[in-house]
Amino acid sequence: MKKESQTIFDRNVVEFVTVAAEFCKFLERAEGMRRAAFVDTALKMLPLLYLKATLLPPCEPMGDEELEHCVTEESYEALRQMLAGILAERDDYLDVFVEEMKYSDQPITRYISEDLADIYQDVKDFIFVFSLGLNTKMHDALAICQENFRLYWGQKLVNTLRALHEARYAQGDDEDDEDDAAADDGFYDEPDGAPRP
Repeated sequence: MKKESQTIFDRNVVEFVTVAAEFCKFLERAEGMRRAAFVDTALKMLPLLYLKATLLPPCEPMGDEELEHCVTEESYEALRQMLAGILAERDDYLDVFVEEMKYSDQPITRYISEDLADIYQDVKDFIFVFSLGLNTKMHDALAICQENFRLYWGQKLVNTLRALHEARYAQGDDEDDEDDAAADDGFYDEPDGAPRP
């Protein structure tokens, strides 16, 4: 009992929980965002989520009962569709780091919206169980999230980051997207365009 408490209240775990909760909140509140602002924020948040996941202390599940899930198929699909709407023609990208690539000589088409929804599902379920405040379940949720990061959503995150980078910095993009990102990040709030102090 003492070991699990030490692990779940480790500084790196607390920081991961904080960043993970912010990531989930960002996606849940993204409806209506301009694509440039969404991409710009995601490019700042995803590397932090990845970093905090890599700093988690090692832990193994202690119980063998299945943990609760809060992301339903319906909420997953609603989030995915909303993100696809924001990203529009920038949603799809070619990926060579997928299992199916073994059986194909062509890159596989992936979708940023689907990848983000997959990451969200794992992270949100973790945050939900963690918020219940039951030490053993918190510990097991951490162990499962950490394992899923290693095997599943960590790779999705870095692949998606590459696609988001392309969406943000691609040559020939409309300059309006860059102007929207600057306006939406709140940096130029003064009427004369001067940066805020």
